[in-house]
Amino acid sequence: MISSADALATQAGVAILQKGGNAADAAIATSAAMSVVAPHLCGMGGDLFALIHLKGEVYSLNAAGRAGSGVNPEALRQSGLTSIPMIGNFNSVTVPGCVAGWLALHERFGTLALVDLFATAIDLAENGFAASPLLVGSLKRLDESIKPNFAELTAQATEVGATVKRPGLARTLRAIATSGHKAFYEGEFASGLIKMSNGVFSRDDLANAKATWDKPLSISAYGHQIWSTAAPSQGYLFLAALALSEKLDLPDDPDDSQWAHLLIEASLAVGHDRPDVLHDRADLAAILPELANRDYLVDTKFASQRQHPGADGDTTYMCAVDKNSMGVSLINSNASGFGSGLVEQQTGINLHNRGLGFSLVKGHQSELTAGRQPPHTLCPALITRKDGTLFSVLGTMGGDAQPQIVLQLITRLLRNKSAARTPAEIVNAGRWVLRGPTTGFDTWTASESPTIQIEGHAPNNWITELAARGHKVEQRAKFDSGFGHANAIVVLDDATLVGGADKRSVVGSCQGA
Repeated sequence: MISSADALATQAGVAILQKGGNAADAAIATSAAMSVVAPHLCGMGGDLFALIHLKGEVYSLNAAGRAGSGVNPEALRQSGLTSIPMIGNFNSVTVPGCVAGWLALHERFGTLALVDLFATAIDLAENGFAASPLLVGSLKRLDESIKPNFAELTAQATEVGATVKRPGLARTLRAIATSGHKAFYEGEFASGLIKMSNGVFSRDDLANAKATWDKPLSISAYGHQIWSTAAPSQGYLFLAALALSEKLDLPDDPDDSQWAHLLIEASLAVGHDRPDVLHDRADLAAILPELANRDYLVDTKFASQRQHPGADGDTTYMCAVDKNSMGVSLINSNASGFGSGLVEQQTGINLHNRGLGFSLVKGHQSELTAGRQPPHTLCPALITRKDGTLFSVLGTMGGDAQPQIVLQLITRLLRNKSAARTPAEIVNAGRWVLRGPTTGFDTWTASESPTIQIEGHAPNNWITELAARGHKVEQRAKFDSGFGHANAIVVLDDATLVGGADKRSVVGSCQGA
């Protein structure tokens, strides 16, 4: 079974399962197809994290890129900047890790040849695909300063359903399938990237790009073991909030405003100091116990008050489970929308802006530094039973809000079992998210406390009753894309697979094989 934010990508993964591939094969095929049809969310110019469950073991893949050897934080400070520019600046671009992640996942767990895994993606890029509503809408909202960089897309995706071809991506995928790492990180794309970066990237920066297998983070809560990726991922936030929430008296009914209030408070308690905690060298496993015991910071009746030192984040999450209960929870991201707005024109690959997670404060543990990985919002999730068997793979896009969304999904799934019916109902239930004043990435760095945004189809009492408790609330539209595109697959006790895709992505789907 595959669940993703685009039906065409889901079908690519299903085809691989039908061909005899495993969940890792299917996840790579789905991700490759997403890189073609959803450049507003993800692609080969972005980063990737994944969790894999196989035979009772959980593995964590870190395919986050590193800052180029030519970055100069001092020059940026002298120019008057206090933060990394989001758009049109190479200092927000780190070496794209997505392809290294595909290759590492394939090398360790893949069973079919890359040419087979990329076949659908290549066909979509070469022969064309129908432009989705989100792609067309995202292109129309592009900043005028970067629109010329996306001429290939804007000339084709003029309306929903228009045929879009991306020959540069087809050529790149074929090269990777034939020659692997070297084809991407030392080939056509690499040469173009180095040239346009004006010294930010060297050939060695790209040639040495690699993904790593790290020890995953986990906590025990609600009778299950819940897993996420380690630093520089922010997965520790939903893990800590889950463990903390178990100490609170959550209502049985998630429509109760007290349910939302307590989970909001848990998220604030564990997350308010994220800028001081999260960096690529952080030992998050060591601090999880302390975070999980921050129930003393939770006001069970009113919004707590504490000092705080999102445009929506655009990412795509997908999950896969095969007939042998191998599970893959994978997330690939441009960071913000089309990322940096910079495009390598020969291949048509747009570049992410994950470097916006770096700090320009001199001496900060996340200061922009050559070779460092920036703090990441990406945080895939995976759940196992007490006996180590796979229970669920799930996750979402959503910038800073990802941990809060995952927290709500898992709580509905494990704590509120009487109210939780199917994964589809869980991922499509109304949500709340914490949002900073400007972007989907300033929840914890803004000088003011975050706003509680509430989706239009969330319980009616949330707005009034959370406001009465002292929360700053804002109601948004029903099935608002800013509340994430979640996907989930659950393995029932009899090994039956049930899944759900998010209506917020418009073209998302969950399909079995």
